[in-house]
Amino acid sequence: MFAQKPVVGDIDEGALEVHAPKTDAAGVKAVRVALGRGLAQAGVARTVRSMLRVNQRDGFDCPGCAWPESITDRRKPAEFCENGAKAIAEESTLRTVGPEFWAAHPVAELGGRSEFWLGSQGRITEPVVIRPGETHYSPISWPDAFALIADHIRATTPERCVFYTSGRTANETAFLYQLFARSLGTNNLPDCSNMCHESSGAALNPTIGIGKGTVSLEDIHRADLVLVVGQNPGTNHPRMLSALVEARKNGGKVVAVNPLPEAGLLGFKDPQSAAGLVGGGAKVADEFLKIRVGGDLALFQALGHLLLAAEERSPGTVVDRAFVEAQTEGFEAYAAARAAVDWEATERATGLSRAQIEAVAQMMAASKATIVCWALGLTQQPHSVDTLKEIVNLLLVQGNFGTPGAGACPVRGHSNVQGDRTMGIWEKPTEKFIAALEAEFGLPFPRDHGFESVGTQHALEAGEVDVFVSMGGNFLSAASDTAHTMAGLKRTGLTVHVSTKPNRSHVAHGRTSLILPTLGRTDVDDKHPAGRQFVSVEDSMSVVHASQGRLRPVSEHLLAEPVIVARMAQAVLGDAHPIDWRAMAEDYDVIRDHISRVIPGFEDYNTRVRGRNGFVLPSPPRDTRTFATEAGKARFTVSPLEYLEAPEGHLILQTLRSHDQYNTTVYGLDDRYRGISNARKVVLANPEDLASLGFADRELVDVVSVFNGDERRAEAFRIVAYPTAKGCAAAYFPEANVLVHKDLVARGSNTPGYKAVTIRFEKRSDG
Repeated sequence: MFAQKPVVGDIDEGALEVHAPKTDAAGVKAVRVALGRGLAQAGVARTVRSMLRVNQRDGFDCPGCAWPESITDRRKPAEFCENGAKAIAEESTLRTVGPEFWAAHPVAELGGRSEFWLGSQGRITEPVVIRPGETHYSPISWPDAFALIADHIRATTPERCVFYTSGRTANETAFLYQLFARSLGTNNLPDCSNMCHESSGAALNPTIGIGKGTVSLEDIHRADLVLVVGQNPGTNHPRMLSALVEARKNGGKVVAVNPLPEAGLLGFKDPQSAAGLVGGGAKVADEFLKIRVGGDLALFQALGHLLLAAEERSPGTVVDRAFVEAQTEGFEAYAAARAAVDWEATERATGLSRAQIEAVAQMMAASKATIVCWALGLTQQPHSVDTLKEIVNLLLVQGNFGTPGAGACPVRGHSNVQGDRTMGIWEKPTEKFIAALEAEFGLPFPRDHGFESVGTQHALEAGEVDVFVSMGGNFLSAASDTAHTMAGLKRTGLTVHVSTKPNRSHVAHGRTSLILPTLGRTDVDDKHPAGRQFVSVEDSMSVVHASQGRLRPVSEHLLAEPVIVARMAQAVLGDAHPIDWRAMAEDYDVIRDHISRVIPGFEDYNTRVRGRNGFVLPSPPRDTRTFATEAGKARFTVSPLEYLEAPEGHLILQTLRSHDQYNTTVYGLDDRYRGISNARKVVLANPEDLASLGFADRELVDVVSVFNGDERRAEAFRIVAYPTAKGCAAAYFPEANVLVHKDLVARGSNTPGYKAVTIRFEKRSDG
């Protein structure tokens, strides 16, 4: 085996290269990049062993996205994508961060490094600590680390402790983690869902009675029409492209709606087919609508108007009257609200022509089975919840629930971000969930709502947090308003990060800080009296299945996440605590037995999760065409027209991922599909907007955001002329998160407005 040395140099923003954007995704290049990253970091043997096991029935779940695998067909030999391979390479790497690294790099120096450099150093090999007045992290034993955590938590009150969770956390860990927090007496359980799909749950729960999607992978294949809105599957969920191509092969149509013409929305070269390797690839979208950021609500309202108009012209051909009358409420009010449409306002809001919108409406009217897929392009604006409710309206009109090839499909990000919520990682637990916990463990648990992510930012800034624990993730880089969040984290008495690799949250630490290294998805977990253990995850389509790593960990000092949580709980709560934390750490079957009695749908968990495909959680809208709302029916809703419009001299900015990153983890500096290389601090803007604003392509500028009279500044960004929708701009996160004011949030979900930032450019003397 061999491994590349850690990255020594950091990003040179002056090395920016710009090429024409691609018009298709994947292909031979994706294969070469995927294999190259694995071989460079993990060597031949570890790369081969991991790639043969990822997303296979006897293997481990990819630590990347939550796109599902088939539970009906044979799986492909390579059941992963380029970015999944990059995630696996980073986790299975032979690069290590040991005591010599921490001794050589003071925190002040690490604070000046990029996220790319920090993450490229390798896997952390043992626990480290930094105490007040110290300049470097240094090793600490596991017992001393847990004792330090216990001292800090016991010295404060539960409401001043916060327990953050990353989406990669497995079901068993998440259940233990929320149990620990609630045993202390707090519901301060922010998680990455607060920053991404919280708006989806806020829209779906009151309208269809469940905060999850209502389709299966096979439904995508069988759909007459799939709308892919506000997402970039070529980078964020590449295996989704196979499903969309399959839908088109079966006679379905695909409509893409996005401000940027992303490569994966246009074409797909499947690297597991001859045509994908040597041919021109397959077309993905039959129609592409280059919508303005924030204009989706206007689009869906116009589509609703057109569907109802088509029904009026030809009664009984568009609206599913039987379904609407028997299974829904509020249709009359919705129909009255959509009886007319302001086309001038709609065209201004969307940047689309009436003819473009009418063409899609005709496709919807002709479809007998429609699926609407969406991601963060819709969930991170002030009116996101209303926008998603409007999607529900469209689906209800034609009865697109509980029938093959139809339904709602929020496409989740991190693997198991959906499972974490199912396991109780939520600051607003239901009475039913708390009562079930109390019945299982015989203890009282808190009911008062705790902090979600933005609430945590406010509490940090106000000095109301003494202990901040992060189970995976990178809260500082993921959150909005970066500078203010950093200052808040530094006010805490103790920060604890359960991590695999260094990240920027480690350098924005409390007065005392611990970094606790953990096993990853690819690592074997066999240091238990009960023998080798596995965990389980839930994918985007509610399938729960096992995940078991097979690679030997790079250090003997790593502990599995469930063990870390259990030992924290033991240290804080004491050996006399009624919950047997030790038993759950020694045998994860014990955790799953508890889950089976607390969470509906997990009955006989230990048997069913060992099945060939795991099991599918119940979904009343999908399974029985029923809706667990207060009225027992699906609800049409009415929202006013709302869209984003920048004042003179400004644009609306959305943050997005490069193709060489996954969330806050930056794998490299090549945003291949958009034609951007060797730089991160770039902002993409329409060339016509640049001309009208008086700026030139490649000009160096400061980007200034404005919200409620407050300004935020991102310095020294390079403008790149790009074919995005007029009036809009885009920049990579986490670098651009400094521009997102923490009070810019979605109503009803408090999700940060990463896709709704009003910005202007300021010239620099060095530009």
